[in-house]
Amino acid sequence: MKALTFYDIQDLRYEEVPNPIIEKADEVIVKIKVVGICGSDIARYRNLGPYVKGNVWGHEFSGEVVEVGSDVTNVKQGDRVVGCPNLVCHECDYCKSGHPSRCESLNTIGALVPGAYAEYIKLPAVNLVKMTESMSFEEGTLVEPATVAIHGLYQTKIKMGHEVAVVGCGNIGLMAIKWAKAFGAKKVFAIDIDDKQLQVAKKFGADVLINSKDIDFYDEIRKYGNGVDIAIESAGNPFTAARILGLPRKGGEVVYMGIPYADVPIPRFYFEKIMRNELNIIGSWCTISAPYPGKEWVNAVEYIGNKRVDVLGMVTHKANLSEGPEMFQKIIANPKDFGKVLLYPEEII
Repeated sequence: MKALTFYDIQDLRYEEVPNPIIEKADEVIVKIKVVGICGSDIARYRNLGPYVKGNVWGHEFSGEVVEVGSDVTNVKQGDRVVGCPNLVCHECDYCKSGHPSRCESLNTIGALVPGAYAEYIKLPAVNLVKMTESMSFEEGTLVEPATVAIHGLYQTKIKMGHEVAVVGCGNIGLMAIKWAKAFGAKKVFAIDIDDKQLQVAKKFGADVLINSKDIDFYDEIRKYGNGVDIAIESAGNPFTAARILGLPRKGGEVVYMGIPYADVPIPRFYFEKIMRNELNIIGSWCTISAPYPGKEWVNAVEYIGNKRVDVLGMVTHKANLSEGPEMFQKIIANPKDFGKVLLYPEEII
């Protein structure tokens, strides 16, 4: 089959690789229909390189079941599915206590095992969730980034009437805005340095737009009150990762969803907010809970599939999988021109 294989920093190749085969009774092979480019893929492509040289990359996908192992009962050939990319042992204390996102052997497709930038992929059956009949494969592919935001929100005490600030309006930030509203947030502040992205955030449900390029969002947010109930860091930027500590009201919460690829120096003014305001600081990792793969996946499929949450507005580009290497180069050259990019292994674009 054809796939995108990741060899080194900015060395991504479209080439022939072996087809996956069933080796265990609980495994399933899926024909991939649509696969999305994740923001973390861009960072790794630009700066870090692969975990395993030459591995098939990618982890956001939807597709159709083509083969199942002898013990598989939850899906069958022909089912339309989305795939949870996180692989866990199901045996360690964290898994057994209902916290698979903390699994001691946590892995992700595309890292140490073959991923989804390919025509086919093999996964344990438990990692697959059936799509609703009305859900498109494009919507199915956006379930995984939706679950990143949902998982983070489930770590908080969010309830109807809360005010939420989202710092960084990239794809995960847009999902955080959309799902904060779905969780009942009364007001959502979108904070970014790009007016174009803030307008997209408005379409995703943001009530107040703050361009923080030339102003301090700490001062700006206080024009609306004493702070927010929940502040979400989705930019993955060291500067905002420190200063977001100034956004919550006393007793509020900070959720870190973005991944900063550098040290995070925290000025004393903001660090003291943790203690003086008795903040609850939450790290959010992966997309999963118990029963596996979790309510994040069940609810994302339900809400997106039944059109209660519209996520397609973040898609800006579509291309054939064979154009993947060129697309990654275009993205790192002009990142502001790209939102969510979808690739099609069947070469139908």
